[in-house]
Amino acid sequence: MAVTDRRTVGVTRRKSWQRAFAMRLFATDIIVVICAVFGSQLLWFGFAPVELVAEGGLDLETSYFTVSVILVVAWMLILDIFATRDHKVIGSGTLEYKRVADATFLLFGLFAIFAYLFKLEVARGYFLTALPVGLVVLALSRWSWRQWLRKNQAAGGYLSRALLLGERQKSTHVAQTIMRTPGSGLLLVGALTQPETVHNGPIHGVPILGGYDDLLRAVDEAQADTVILTGADKINPAVMRRIGWQLDAHDIELIVAPALTDIAGPRIHARPVAGLPLIHVSYPAFEGARRWTKRSFDVVTSSLLILLSSPVLIGVAIAVKRSSPGDIIYRQVRVGRTGDVFGMLKFRSMVQNADDQLESLLDAQGTSDKPLFKVTNDPRITPVGLFIRKFSLDELPQLFNVLRGEMSLVGPRPQRAAEVALYDDAAHRRLIMKPGMSGLWQVSGRSNLSWEDSIRLDLYYVENWSLTADILILWRTFRAVARPEGAV
Repeated sequence: MAVTDRRTVGVTRRKSWQRAFAMRLFATDIIVVICAVFGSQLLWFGFAPVELVAEGGLDLETSYFTVSVILVVAWMLILDIFATRDHKVIGSGTLEYKRVADATFLLFGLFAIFAYLFKLEVARGYFLTALPVGLVVLALSRWSWRQWLRKNQAAGGYLSRALLLGERQKSTHVAQTIMRTPGSGLLLVGALTQPETVHNGPIHGVPILGGYDDLLRAVDEAQADTVILTGADKINPAVMRRIGWQLDAHDIELIVAPALTDIAGPRIHARPVAGLPLIHVSYPAFEGARRWTKRSFDVVTSSLLILLSSPVLIGVAIAVKRSSPGDIIYRQVRVGRTGDVFGMLKFRSMVQNADDQLESLLDAQGTSDKPLFKVTNDPRITPVGLFIRKFSLDELPQLFNVLRGEMSLVGPRPQRAAEVALYDDAAHRRLIMKPGMSGLWQVSGRSNLSWEDSIRLDLYYVENWSLTADILILWRTFRAVARPEGAV
């Protein structure tokens, strides 16, 4: 297959939005780091110069200022070494936050080791204030910039104009995945496919601009700055290499989309062998240290949330008791990890013995054979139940399920045995982990999601779990609850 070489195409390409966005992150990072470090110094020592003493008689005049300067420089360098502003990770996903956290903890770990080896008596308050404050504010600043980015992308800015290059079936899969994922930073402006299928209509709404030989012409006409190679039998390694050379000459980014779906970055490892880029995919493992880390996080956080929410728990309990005759707490049998059943606790939001009416209501609306048993305009819900469901207050007792180890703060959607009976082989992988009070389904549409989307999100979470992702999901959950949609 020949690829037309047009040297007049794309003489000067504008800077990518990632580069401009990375500069904004750099400016914010340095402000945050300076404020965290020197703010800690000011908090503990004021404006007076303070000596840092090392055993052996070495006195360093105004050394805390010197240490602060070194710490600021080292912090910015290690953020750069960990590629926290790499255009491949900024703007979407959790990898950006994970790299920021890893870089920060490593820096302060090295700082503590250095102080111990050289017997420097560094004030613990200075150390313990700068670390958490700096990390939290760095994460919040990155999140704030990401919200700003989302608004600009919704308005059509800060987007890469991308062309799809490959067979129709493979390009359709890539187009569907990109379009259903907000914040990808990609705007699909056209597609190039097999010459014999050029006139078969758009690919998932993306217009066909020609065949493989029309690549550079299409790039010029669509003003594209990115080409996504989705895969094609006719594009052999030699042709692919030549495409890469031509796109490089015109400052066009080339992205190769492998046939791997819903696999996060940490599970993908590239290893070059004799010039061949081999992709290693790690299988999801949730044992040992990873399982202990998640359980420890659940115990500590759920205990704290129970303590903080105790006035709300008492208030809701009183309101439920006065709303209608019946129990305050409703215990619903759900399926947990590895298929074990448990009693999921909720504040009662329906009339007593509401489960007895479920089958007839589902039959009436014609959804008794659907995996997600949801009654539209459910008449069993009490007025108080409607309110506590809207703000997810009915789910607060599940904190005790988390404390007892039956649930997790974040995990797949807890479902009934009748729903699990309708699972296929893929859906059964949800049972690898404990069900969660919240999850990707909670922050991505809640009960408005289709069965397929719920399963896809739950499987993605199970296959790519990380503590950073749990923290971000909880943060997004609080925001979703504050602006309830689809909760009832």
